[in-house]
This record gives sequence, C-alpha cells and structure tokens, in this order.
Amino acid sequence: MPEQKIESTASFLNYQPVPLAFGTSGLRGLVKDITDLEAYINIKAGLRYLLSIDDIRRSDAVVIAGDLRPSTGRIMRACAQAIIDSGCRVENAGKIPTPALTFYTMSKRCAGVMVTGSHIPFDRNGIKINKSVGEILKSDEAGIMREVKSVRVEEYARSAMSSAFDGSGMLKSPPELPPVDHAAERAYVHRYLASFNHGGLAGLRVLVYQHSAVGRDILARILQGLGAVVLATGRSETFIPIDTENITGEQLDCLEELAVAAEASGRPLHAVVSTDGDSDRPLVTAVLPAAEVQPGGRRVRFLPGDLLGLVVAEYLRADAAAVPISANDAVERRLRERKVLLEKTKIGSPYVVCALDNLRSAGTYERIAGWEANGGFLTGSDIALNQAPLVALPTRDSTLPILANLFAAAEQGISLSALWDRLPARFGRAGLIDNFPVAASGAILAKLIPDGDVIEAEFDRVGHVLDGSGAHASPAPLAAGAAEDWRKSKATLSKFFTAEHGFDHIVRINVLDGVRVYFNNGDVAHIRPSGNAPQLRIYANSDSQARADQIVEFALREPDGLLRALERAFT
Repeated sequence: MPEQKIESTASFLNYQPVPLAFGTSGLRGLVKDITDLEAYINIKAGLRYLLSIDDIRRSDAVVIAGDLRPSTGRIMRACAQAIIDSGCRVENAGKIPTPALTFYTMSKRCAGVMVTGSHIPFDRNGIKINKSVGEILKSDEAGIMREVKSVRVEEYARSAMSSAFDGSGMLKSPPELPPVDHAAERAYVHRYLASFNHGGLAGLRVLVYQHSAVGRDILARILQGLGAVVLATGRSETFIPIDTENITGEQLDCLEELAVAAEASGRPLHAVVSTDGDSDRPLVTAVLPAAEVQPGGRRVRFLPGDLLGLVVAEYLRADAAAVPISANDAVERRLRERKVLLEKTKIGSPYVVCALDNLRSAGTYERIAGWEANGGFLTGSDIALNQAPLVALPTRDSTLPILANLFAAAEQGISLSALWDRLPARFGRAGLIDNFPVAASGAILAKLIPDGDVIEAEFDRVGHVLDGSGAHASPAPLAAGAAEDWRKSKATLSKFFTAEHGFDHIVRINVLDGVRVYFNNGDVAHIRPSGNAPQLRIYANSDSQARADQIVEFALREPDGLLRALERAFT
C-alpha cells in the first residue's frame, strides 16, 4: 500500500513516522520506518487487544523469536520492551522458523511475536503476532488497529524527558533479551522425528541450500534424523531473499551448479531443498540423472508450491482441503477426482486458517489440510501417520511439504520427478506490474465485478448463467437481473481476452479475490491487485508451460498489454 503518513506526531520526534500496515499476513514496512517506537506501539497494541479478548492474561509469558535479517535483533528488543510494559513476561526462543514459534505457543497456550520479513528484501522487515490459539485472523485486525491508535496517542503525549524513546524513535535504553530457551526449537524438531518413520529416507542424498534461512540447520537436522544423507551448502551471513512463489531461471541455474558440485564425488544427488527467510515456505527441486536431461534442459526440476502441496495432501490422505483461489487449477481437478472437499479462499494464510477452522467445526472431516501457492502447508486437524499423530499446525510450514514429498517418492520406490509426473499436466505462471496505482486497480475491479453476493458464475452452452459459488452445492440458475449483470461482465472481459491472442470463449468467472477467468480450452487468467503493495498481478494456468508464459507476457507487455489496456479503458 502507499505510505500512510501520521498527521499528529510526538513533539519530541525529529522525523515523520510511517505506520506499519497489515499485508496478507502480519505487519510489514521498510526497516527505516520500523523504529523502536513504531515496533513498540504495534506490539503493545496487539497485546492489549489479546488481553481485551481474554486470549492472554497479565503476567503470562509471551514468546519472541526472529529471522536472520540484520535489523531483526534490534526490533526484537523493542518488542520485548512492549511485552514488559504490557505486564507480561518475555521468553526468548531465539532465531527459529515462524512455524516453530507458532507450534510452541499453541502448545503452551501463550502469545507469540515473530520478527520477520519472510521472503522480502533485507531493507524491509515485519512483525507477526500470534494468539494463544494460533494466527491473528483478518477479523482481529480492526481491533488491533483501534488499539494502535490508542497506544500511539499515549506515547506521543509524553514529553522528551518522560518518553523511553529519543528523537529518532529509538529506545534510550534497549532491554537485553533473556537467554535463549531452545524448548520451541526442540518441540518443532520432535514433531517430525516422532511422526515420520525413522530411516524412511535412508539411501537418499539431499542437498540443503542454506543461504540465510532461519531454519537452515534445523531442516538439515530433521532430514538426517529421518535417515537421509544431508549435504549443506550455500550458507550466507548476508541476507538473501528467496521468494518461493517467484523462483527465477538464474536461481535454478545456481541450484543446478550446487547439485553438480555435490555429485563430484561420483555419488548421485536426489533432491535440493531450501526455504524462504523465515522458513515457512518450501523450495524443492528434484535432481535428474544427467542421462535423462533433454538438450538445453536443466538437471534440477522445480515444482511450484501449489502442486507441491497437492502431493502433500495426497500423502496425508486429506479428506478436506482449503487453498487460495490463485492456486493452480490442477488442485481442483485432482481433488475432485479423489472426492476431497475443496474450499477456495482469498489469498493470504489468515483466510486459509479461517477455512480450516470452519471445516474442523463442521465435525465431518478427519484429515484437514490447506496450503498456499508459495508451498506453505497448514494442517487443520491431527493426522495419523505411521509412527504417531502429526499434531495440527494451522500456520504456513515448510518442513512438512519437504518431508512429505521425499517420503512419498521413497515409499513408492520412485524418483521425485517420477512422482511429480503423476500430477495433472497443468502449468502455471505469474507476473506483476510494479508501481501500478492502487486507485487504477480498484477502478478496474469495479468495472469487472457485478454487484451482489455471487462469487462464481458459470455460463452453459445454451446461454444460462449459473451460480457456482457454493463448494457443497450444485450450480443453480441465477435470477434474471443478476444473470444479465454477469453476461455484461463476460462481454466486457471478452473485449480484452480475444481470439487474436489465443483465448477461447469464457465459461466461468470467479471474483472471490480479484477476477479469475476460465476459458473453454482450459486456459485460466486471474487479475488481482496486491494486498500490500501498489502492484497489479496476473496469474495463468494452461495445458502447456509455453501457453501459460504467453498469457502472462501478453498481460504485462508495455505499453499495450492486457493490464495497461484495462487501465486505459477504466481509469
């Protein structure tokens, strides 16, 4: 979102504060804007909200952790001061993965604070607050922001002498964090070693690309504990942002070089695995034998997170699942074949968590799972595995999808690549235009989305318009007025998605989060503004990678691509 300035500031400050804003999950901002004061205000407000809803009590422990960004330690100390001033106790879990913190705080029924910017560059950072029962949901954000306003007024009313902060918004006397308590880390490692078969990965050689991921050593330890031969490489003390939803050709070339180097001893490598910065999103590539690589091809094969999650759901034998609407439609196709209930959500883990809560509350399903297009996997129920139940963890996790893919292949006696060949042959691509005006994105959606509560409309061969919004019900005919509105939306979209650019006629439109258009030939195009940045995104699915790439390239082309055409037409 555009920077939001604060009209009234403390008289002793010598800068203009920029407030943190909720994105799809957690609060984020530029490091230069996350002063100690700004972090303090948001954490004190978040805890005040949790106290007001009786999620926590004064004197309770609040567990704090962080990633390996250079700014994280300072921000953790500011958060610790907010915890102390809220009447709670600080427990320092150290530098551990976000899912490790969440798993621990849920087991102890206490709140947690994770300082991380996830996959974004090191000049940015963020803070995630967890309730004692799990993630902060979208329904909590308004209450937290009300408390932020209240705490901000209180802190800005202090004099330069009485404030704990100097003119630059930094603590005059930052507190020392308590010694690290490794209980959260140990609990996270035990979760996997207790649930998966010991020795189940025997014979596999797995390379862990460590870079600056906070879970780099923990992941290696878990893989070794389950029998794999682990080679760790690429460790960096400089922060490297890895976006598992946008792995580039250059990054795959790097992974291939690491894989080839690891095979210099003559022993084959089976997989290269890694995570993003806070280790809640997985990166998995299969390593192909040199003899199987086509001319011009790579030795490493990357599987996008939405398909990676599909393998996990099948391995866990899920009977109900929730995924964001942007996921590859191979998920919908395969789960329909398997008669697994699928709930589609808006983009962002809080929406997936909410859907998992609803599925669990229904009392009908025993093995509930969810995942995002970035590969982060969530479990909404305890799920029985061979060794012991895998305790529910309804937050993004990178370790489970890595393990489940490796175990699924190993137990079937096939390679990862062969396992992935069994998935529906659907291919995806995503892209965006940066610095796209937020007002323009809003105007585009306003013109394309009909009024009313219908989320998905289907267009049959004889001209009927059906309401396909319900995951549990068969599509039903829309009333005449609503049907006409959807026909107009279809006609408008057809002026931009033309046969000249390879598009077939439109058979379905979904407006749950942006505008997702399904075509008769199987192509899918999805237009959606970013939730926390001035960007307009395009997602595509097709029966070939070349066609998915073509759709995105056409949409992003400057100055006459699809997205720019929509901007000119509606703004």
